[in-house]
Amino acid sequence: MPKRRQITTLEAARLASEKRARLSLLPSESGKQQLEKPGHNEVVKKAPPRLARRGHVSLAPKAELQGQKAAFREVFGETLSDEFVDEMLTQLHSTLAPSHWARGRPMSDMKRREFITLLGGAAVAWPLEASAQQPRLPTIGFLGAATASVWGSWTTAFEQRLRELGWTEGRTIAIEYRWAEGRPERYAEIAAEFVRRKVDVIVTAGSAVPAVKQATSVIPIVFALAGDPVGAGLVASLARPGGNVTGLSNQQSDLASKRIELLRDVLPNLRRLAILGNVGHPESVLEMDEVQAAARTFGIEVAKLEIQRAQDIAPAFEALKRQADALYVVVSALIASNRTRIMTFALSARLPTIINIREYAEAGALMSYGPRAIDLWRRTAELVDKILRGAKPADIPIEQPTKFDLIINLITAKALGLEVPPTLLARADEVIE
Repeated sequence: MPKRRQITTLEAARLASEKRARLSLLPSESGKQQLEKPGHNEVVKKAPPRLARRGHVSLAPKAELQGQKAAFREVFGETLSDEFVDEMLTQLHSTLAPSHWARGRPMSDMKRREFITLLGGAAVAWPLEASAQQPRLPTIGFLGAATASVWGSWTTAFEQRLRELGWTEGRTIAIEYRWAEGRPERYAEIAAEFVRRKVDVIVTAGSAVPAVKQATSVIPIVFALAGDPVGAGLVASLARPGGNVTGLSNQQSDLASKRIELLRDVLPNLRRLAILGNVGHPESVLEMDEVQAAARTFGIEVAKLEIQRAQDIAPAFEALKRQADALYVVVSALIASNRTRIMTFALSARLPTIINIREYAEAGALMSYGPRAIDLWRRTAELVDKILRGAKPADIPIEQPTKFDLIINLITAKALGLEVPPTLLARADEVIE
C-alpha cells in the first residue's frame, strides 16, 4: 500500500477545519443521557505519565476523553502513538482548562465548538513532531506549462484516473502543482524545487522536459503532450525511450496536412495561410515547418507570425494586415496562456482558425482537430501508476494517440459568413451551435 505523506502543522490545522462536520469530539444528546447512567460518570483520576509530568490531570469524563483521542487520530492520522496523542491533548486541556475553572466550569462542560477551534488553533503552534510520525506519501511534482485555469479540465481528468487506479490525493498520493504560466524561464526553477523536495515522479508537458532532464537524471519524468519527442531530443526512440523519461506523443506535426485539408473543405479558394507559433519553442518550430511544407503541396502561400512573448501577439496580427485567408495556430504554453486574446484578434481580423485542441474551438476557433487531450491525460495517469508501482521509464514505450476529435464551431462560421459543407458536419465529433 502507498505510504502516507508527511503533513505540516499548517496542513493539520486546515484538515481540522475541513473535517469539523465529521468530528465527534463530545457526546451528542443521546450520549449525554448515556453518561448519566451508573458507570459513565467517572473521571480520569490518574493521568498518563506524560500528563502527570506537566502537572495537569484531565478532568474530562472517560467517554469524552476517548472520543477526543479518536477524533484527534481521525484528523491527524491513525499511526500516531498513544503517548503523542496524550501529549497533544494535554496541551489542549491545559490551555482551555484554566479559563473554564475560573468561570467554575469543569472540562466536561467544554463546548464542541470550543474544542474544535482550539484543536485547529493549537495545531499551528505545535512542533513538527506530528509530521515526524506521519509516513511520507508518494509525491507527484506536476509542472504545468500554462496556468491552472487553462489546464483545469486536463488536471481533473488526470486526478480522476489516478483515483480509479487507487491513488487519492491527500490520502494515498500527494500532488504538488506548480504553474509556469507560459514562461519557459520558470521551468528550471520549478524543476529544481521538485528535486529538492525529492518528489517520486515529475509530470509535465513536452516543452518543459529539457529543463527537467537537466535538473535530474534520476527522478522519473512523464510528459503528456509532445509533438515529436524523438525529433525534439526528449527520448532516444519511441519504442525504448531510455534514461528517466517516458510519456505520450500527440503527433502534432503528422497532422498538419489533415488540418489544411479541413480548412480547404470550408475554404475551397484558400490561397494564403498564416501560421502563428512560438519560435522560442523547438517543437513549435518543427510543426510550423511541417505546416509550411504541407501548404506548399496544395499550392498555398504561407505567412509566418513568429512570437516569443505575449507582447508579440498584437504586433504579429497587425503586421498581417488581413493578407491571409485563414490562420493555423501552433499550440505551446505561450499560446495556451493567451488563448482568449489570440482568438479575439483572429475573429477581429475575420480569420477562420484551425488548431489542435477542442478548448480553442470553444473559445472561438472555426475548427479543432487533434488527439483527445482528456484521453492523453488519463493515459498519463496510467503511466504514473506504473512507475509508482516499480516500472522504469526507460522500459515504457512512448504511447501514441488513439482518439482524435474534430470540433466545428458553427457560431464562428456564421459570424464569418462561411458555410460548412454538410458532409464535413457529418464527420464532426461535436458541432458547437
